[in-house]
Amino acid sequence: MRPIAFFNLCDILSRNNLLQLTKSVNIREQVVIFLHIIGHNVRFRVIGSRYYRSIETIHYYFRVVLRAILKLYKLVIRLPDESTPSEIRNNPRFYPYFKDCIGALDGTHVRASVPLSIQGRFRSCKRGTTQNVLAAITFDLKFSYVLVGWEGKYYLADAGYGIRNGYITPYRGVRYHLKEFSTQGPENAKELFNLRHSSLRITIERVLGILKKRFCVLDAESFWNFQAQVDIVLTCCIIHNHIMGVDPSDLLNQGLYEEPESDLIIPTLTEQEEREETREWPAKRDEIAQTMSTDYMARNIR
Repeated sequence: MRPIAFFNLCDILSRNNLLQLTKSVNIREQVVIFLHIIGHNVRFRVIGSRYYRSIETIHYYFRVVLRAILKLYKLVIRLPDESTPSEIRNNPRFYPYFKDCIGALDGTHVRASVPLSIQGRFRSCKRGTTQNVLAAITFDLKFSYVLVGWEGKYYLADAGYGIRNGYITPYRGVRYHLKEFSTQGPENAKELFNLRHSSLRITIERVLGILKKRFCVLDAESFWNFQAQVDIVLTCCIIHNHIMGVDPSDLLNQGLYEEPESDLIIPTLTEQEEREETREWPAKRDEIAQTMSTDYMARNIR
């Protein structure tokens, strides 16, 4: 976080009476201690020696700042309005085909430490115990909804983009990351749909990747109780939105705008996913793909 975002965050917390200046620790020090911990996954003892504070003091202000930032959730993380996002409206590759699209939706796993008695519920298929996080973002790269704290073994959502009253996933068994204007471009309506779908949906993969890169605490074994772990994930999402609003040119955020290079073939559906597919607007997807392909071919003929 650069100074402009840091000072602005301190001002917001102070102006809304969420943090109070004390005799021993001012507001900026309270916030920088908190950010240092979640940004670098540093233990309280190490932070205490660096800032010449007792472990009890560090623990107290960590909790104070955590609660304060959580209260910014409704102010910073907001659902999009009903209008077509400018990122779609102003791009002929996406408009009018995705005019009803309001954001991208995906899930991710965050490492979690839970009591031994319930570890089975939180054990993921990849590594250890995790909490499952479902996130939706708008195309200005901000979180619009975050659901945290679910058991790691559960399947929350397939990668897709959200439309009003539903969401649309890519075609399975079809190439996904392509380059539209190259010798290896899309060969049919489904590949063209997947190409443009990926151009929109890839934003959430980048946002989640940048989130974990910025906050090392999300990818490390936690030493807090589970409720604190859940709150920290929400807090990191709030801070991300704050940075995107105040300092979108932040160096870490620059990775959000890079184009994907490699092809990807979306695997075929499992039986469970086939059942889910019936609720994911396949008819709407087919309609969009066919219209998109017709327009694409007409432009190429001209």
